Amino acid sequence: MELKEKLKTLPKKPGVYLHKDKEGTVIYVGKAINLFNRVNSYFKGAHDYKTTKLVSNISDFEYIVTSSEKEALILEYNLIKEYDPKYNIVFKDDKSYPYILLKDCDEPYVSVVRLKKKTRYKGKIYGPFPDVGAARNMVELINKLYPTRKCDPIKKDVCLYYHLGQCPGYCKYPVDPKENEKTKNLITDFLNGDSRQIVQDLKNKMNEATERLDYENAAYYRDLIQDIGQTNQKQNVQKNNRESFDVFNYYTEDGYISITGLFIKNGRLLSSDKFIDFLVGDPENFVSSYIYQFYEINQLPKKLYVPKELLPYFKDLYSCDSVSRGYKYQLLKQAKENCIALLNQNRNVITSKENYNSGLEEEFFRIFNRKIGRIELFDNSHTGGTNTVGAMVVYKDFKPSKKDYRLYKLEEGANDLQSMKEMLYRRYFRVLKEGLERPDLIIVDGGRIQIDAAKEILQSLNMDITLTGLGKDDHHNTSYLMNSDYQIVPINKDSNLFFFLTNMQDEVHRFAITYHKKLRSKAVYHSVLDDIKGLGPKSRMKLLKKYHSISRLRTLSLDELKTVLNAKTAEELYNKLREENAEESF
Repeated sequence: MELKEKLKTLPKKPGVYLHKDKEGTVIYVGKAINLFNRVNSYFKGAHDYKTTKLVSNISDFEYIVTSSEKEALILEYNLIKEYDPKYNIVFKDDKSYPYILLKDCDEPYVSVVRLKKKTRYKGKIYGPFPDVGAARNMVELINKLYPTRKCDPIKKDVCLYYHLGQCPGYCKYPVDPKENEKTKNLITDFLNGDSRQIVQDLKNKMNEATERLDYENAAYYRDLIQDIGQTNQKQNVQKNNRESFDVFNYYTEDGYISITGLFIKNGRLLSSDKFIDFLVGDPENFVSSYIYQFYEINQLPKKLYVPKELLPYFKDLYSCDSVSRGYKYQLLKQAKENCIALLNQNRNVITSKENYNSGLEEEFFRIFNRKIGRIELFDNSHTGGTNTVGAMVVYKDFKPSKKDYRLYKLEEGANDLQSMKEMLYRRYFRVLKEGLERPDLIIVDGGRIQIDAAKEILQSLNMDITLTGLGKDDHHNTSYLMNSDYQIVPINKDSNLFFFLTNMQDEVHRFAITYHKKLRSKAVYHSVLDDIKGLGPKSRMKLLKKYHSISRLRTLSLDELKTVLNAKTAEELYNKLREENAEESF
């Protein structure tokens, strides 16, 4: 009744609303042109599967009135980032597409980059490309076709590329600035789809090589021409149209939604973006949120074309339009056809994933008698007590949340239990100190002994968090869960629960081992020179270049060291080397 009365007070203005569950957690953030109509619609009539599930978990809501639809769209995005709600789309970092950067420097230099909100690249950006492989292939082709700089930062002497004839040696041999500018213009034309000049040059070189009976180079030039032809053929959309713009369209059916974006640069289709999921709320809200998040981590086009019902959300925000005929309308139709095909091909896959997650949710509720949303799992790694590290992986709603993963460099020589205690204390002391999100479940790798260690830390911090251990059988395979009261819950090895837990174990182990190997690798390359205060990288390199090894350095007198280093640093190094000699003799 309180919720019904609250619904009546909603204003008929644009704004953002936040749905909450019975624990006060924000589970969905939405925007509306009319808050009263939009929020009330959730509690009237029938809904699709995912929206019905959302509504069943709503216990309260908040709203914020905005001055326009544009302001509501931006506020919605910021609140989604802040709360990471269960029922919203939340873009991950790997959703940004690769681009090619023609760097703004004296020499022609190209590289693959991913655009980031806070990063400002100096130079021209081209793309997006469908994947990093396609972008790298294009950069590789450009580096073969043109005399580009290959190193960044530029080196002091020529490298292998100079000897292969793929770089004129910008580091050592100055090139006429006019020639550099000419090369940059040719690369720009090529990235814009105009390859006529380079193809003609290659044909001339191929013919000249053939006349000299140099068939190897003739074949090389022939292959480059074919590579250019394949690249242009893949990108070709409409030869006489040189415009650059993006197109987005969508399709809904039976509670599913699919979205497709097409990216056209200088009349060529460079790549596309595709998405499919269950629909939550109305399609216009869903798609407009998706597009806005997409352009927060990808380059905004000169012009964006969308179905006309989405225009109110992007008014005064992007250069956005809709069309009902012509070439761009055909692309809008093409994007929708892609959406239909995507949905028909993949609806069973996302249904299976949803059933899998729902099954896990029910299984964890049965075991722990509470809803489990955020899980934190710990592991450590070391080599004979050295380079000891710890790792924590986080799963939210049974999906890895990699931005929340953490690594710990732990006290050397400690046993596994001490390492676990140190890691847990550091983690949850920080959670308390900084008011971070607490997990619903902590998992430690082991049985009663590990659980006791974890309980000791949580009790010392006066924290009440559900705790469980992963127990193993005689063959060291995961076989049961043990709760904090030491009750054992067997795990069926054919169940989704077993599959999920072993995947989590593999993930935290991989994360810990990767960090451990990194530290171990650093230790291998650590030498006595690294311990001398005032001995920088250049001086260390100078010493090793002259004397080749630490063993040779040990034979030098103090006066000999002073010929390379200043007196104070030479004396410190001399004494350190004598100490090492004494320790080895002992």
